[in-house]
Amino acid sequence: MEENLFRSIPRVDELLGRDELKVSALPPVLLRESVREELDALRDEVRGGLSALPETGILCARILARAEEKQLPTLRSVINATGVTLHTNLGRACLSERAANAAAEAARDYSTLEYDVENGCRGSRYQHVEALLCRLTGAEAAMAVNNNAAAVLLILSALAGGGEVIASRGELVEIGGSFRIPEIVTQCGCTLCEVGATNKTHRRDYEAAIGEQTRALLKVHTSNYRIVGFTESVPREELAEIAHGHGLPLIEDLGSGAIVDLEPFGIRGEPTVQRSLHAGVDVASFSGDKLLGGPQAGLIVGKREYIERIKKHPLARALRLDKMTLAALHATLSVYLDSETAAREIPTLAMLSASEDELHAKALRLQKAIADTGVSSQLVWTGDAVGGGSAPAQELNGWAVAIEPGRLSVDELEEKLRLRAKPIVARIHRRQYLLCVRTIREEDFAEIAAAAAEAIR
Repeated sequence: MEENLFRSIPRVDELLGRDELKVSALPPVLLRESVREELDALRDEVRGGLSALPETGILCARILARAEEKQLPTLRSVINATGVTLHTNLGRACLSERAANAAAEAARDYSTLEYDVENGCRGSRYQHVEALLCRLTGAEAAMAVNNNAAAVLLILSALAGGGEVIASRGELVEIGGSFRIPEIVTQCGCTLCEVGATNKTHRRDYEAAIGEQTRALLKVHTSNYRIVGFTESVPREELAEIAHGHGLPLIEDLGSGAIVDLEPFGIRGEPTVQRSLHAGVDVASFSGDKLLGGPQAGLIVGKREYIERIKKHPLARALRLDKMTLAALHATLSVYLDSETAAREIPTLAMLSASEDELHAKALRLQKAIADTGVSSQLVWTGDAVGGGSAPAQELNGWAVAIEPGRLSVDELEEKLRLRAKPIVARIHRRQYLLCVRTIREEDFAEIAAAAAEAIR
């Protein structure tokens, strides 16, 4: 029986000659690959006890489905229903329409990336965002590289390479992907001098540690965790006084980096870049795709003498930004010239500033769209995280729609919606499937409702 089934399995060319596959617009290489894989799977089924082969039409449908899945890019859009605004795994900040359009225009056309139009000669790519960064933060000079870890690497390499850097033990953070500040310092050719204890570092700790090999003092904002209780740290103003008294620069890694005060949004403990520089920090760095709400970038601002040294370091070229990112970053920063426009146009700020009442009304609209498809749901209050290593232990009041999974389990519903061509990534909490509306675009409501109905049917 098994031998007869093996002999009846169609050949690769026979299937590729079928009308169902011949009329397909899918790339031939994917079709041939999918045919072979489907036939291998069919042989495994026969070995496992399959009693009859599927009809050829059904086999062709499986092949087409397999080929279509292969054609899906691994990097594609998702619907973020987790309520986490800066979800690192989902790409952190969404760009504003203005920034996305600027990036697309830079990608389509030739540009003034490194061309000085006025003088008809080679220009610098740093100029495109430097003036804006200085205007917004009060810095003397600025530049941008490809992420904040790169910014810290470049700053320390340029200003402290071959020497010693002093940092508090309570600030030796680990960021995503297990990258740690001590390892970055070592990679820069610096020696790290840890001072103080995990929970307490005093002024005298820094003063006692400064020696002939000291090249800089480093402060790191603990944006992804908090030490509470019996704690003490040295304020920036005092650190600047210590550093400048010994002719050293004070460097600060601000991490998430905000250039507007987030206290009105209920987000506490996130210092603005302006406050850091005003306190006497000589060079500060922060991310572009977190609280700023722009593309991935590492922004470096501070005193001109230090920024010029950083620009000239060999690593600067290796870590530079491409034209699309620069265009998106310029567009994002431009919006910040008007704070009201920024709060309205930049998705990150709009999501973070949404009030509980606004989110409740939004959840009602999503619930209605879902109810119109015949699916039952209920409204649930949630605590939404900021994400992206920002504002740890703080939650923003939010609302979600909890879908009744019907005949499915909650896990089965989650899997069905996650495995769509455009995945819906939601939250499971207390055995409820939650669509948290803070991070969902209203234009996606109809698609979510239809997908939920199809999954539960």
